[in-house]
Amino acid sequence: MSTAAGPGGTTGNLVTYTHLVYALHAFAVVTGVIGAASVLGSFLASLPSIAAVLINYLKRAEARGTWLDSHFGWQIRTFWYALLWALIGVMLIVSVVGVLFGLALLLITSVWVSYRVARGWWALGQQRPMPMAARP
Repeated sequence: MSTAAGPGGTTGNLVTYTHLVYALHAFAVVTGVIGAASVLGSFLASLPSIAAVLINYLKRAEARGTWLDSHFGWQIRTFWYALLWALIGVMLIVSVVGVLFGLALLLITSVWVSYRVARGWWALGQQRPMPMAARP
């Protein structure tokens, strides 16, 4: 996998799309912090985040084999794992038995999402790949 930008690496256009996805996710997180919505709710259900995930899936094939592939996987995993943990948190809250655990899980997931967006965007600015895991 190439880690350099430019010839043999990746195009500037794909880097721009990756920045755009991080910016859309960051906008959703900030909106959740300063707005009426929660960080997690804004990240999962806002138009900017949904657009970001769609861009991820539409451009992912172009990123395969480049250092940006790891960022696309990182962004997609962040979204789907956040959704999974949010659903578990909500189920705990609804079950009444786990209200505190559910609220704690939602809070931890919100912090985790904020961290993943910030860490990923920082690594992109440094032209570094993200740790790879199995594809979702």
